[in-house]
Amino acid sequence: MRSIWNGAISFGLVSIPIKLVNATENHAISFRQIHTEDGGRIRYRKFCELEDREVTGQEIGKGYEDADGTIIPITDEDLSALPIPTAKTIEIVAFVPEDRIDPLQMDAAYYLAAGGAPAAKPYTLLREALKRSNKVAIAKYALRGRERLGMLRVVGDAIAMHGLLWPDEVRAPEGVAPDTDVTVRDKELDLADALMDTLGEVDLEDLHDEYREAVEEVIAAKASGEAPPESPAPERGGKVLDLMAALENSVRAARESRGEQPEEEAEVKSLPQRGGSRSSPKETGGKKSTSTAKKKTASSARASASSKTSRAEKKTTAKSTSKATAKKTPAKKSTAKKTASRKRSA
Repeated sequence: MRSIWNGAISFGLVSIPIKLVNATENHAISFRQIHTEDGGRIRYRKFCELEDREVTGQEIGKGYEDADGTIIPITDEDLSALPIPTAKTIEIVAFVPEDRIDPLQMDAAYYLAAGGAPAAKPYTLLREALKRSNKVAIAKYALRGRERLGMLRVVGDAIAMHGLLWPDEVRAPEGVAPDTDVTVRDKELDLADALMDTLGEVDLEDLHDEYREAVEEVIAAKASGEAPPESPAPERGGKVLDLMAALENSVRAARESRGEQPEEEAEVKSLPQRGGSRSSPKETGGKKSTSTAKKKTASSARASASSKTSRAEKKTTAKSTSKATAKKTPAKKSTAKKTASRKRSA
């Protein structure tokens, strides 16, 4: 790997020659600016205002613009001769526990490579001292025209350095947190813990840049004259009106994605009513169950009313029939009497 800075680590009276190497690399896909009408490249050219001509990189230097607009030239020699000890030295100033470093201060990462055979022994000494102390070294160094803060720690058999922002470069989180009073119940925290446990840990080696892969597919398709792949339609999620239900569904979905059987009784918990009493456990589709129950109740009421009406109609019909029968019976008796008298007369 190519070094970007050569210098030494100052460890008390011990000096360790080192080379600074980038520890990370950028895999993002870069694009060029083009003219949309004909596809021509858009290029930026650097012109000198006084001579009105394009200049090359070798002709370009640094300059500081004063308040009155005056440009003060600054050369690389001026910067390399700065009267500070960190101009070419990573000066260790303290050793602290790693948890003392705020992750917000983390910046670029570098590897510190030993600068030749003479540096092997002091390099190894510092590495093993860091390992045994379980601490990190805080150092100051100068790079790219400014003095910076760094943290040295052990990575495998190498020493890595993380650039740190100065404490006054980290902004306070003012106005970021919600400005309303929110009460989080123990049941909600329990479900959140269950969701965290279900999702579990992940091997960072298994994660990859899906966005970059999708862009590469689009580029490959257009290069071969094919239509770019269509993105799937996003799922329309409803508004989350019940945080408990959302947490329960999340836990259930996470377990199902892992092939586990959902434990409904252990997860589905009732929500306390406004009056303070607790309702019985409900199913996930609480509103649908309530609606179905109302429909069943109404249907039962209608069936009961219909049954009562039918019985009433039957009773009414029976009474009418008995009355009609009663009226017809005397008529039969009178007919029988007439027949008997006729016989006697004969």
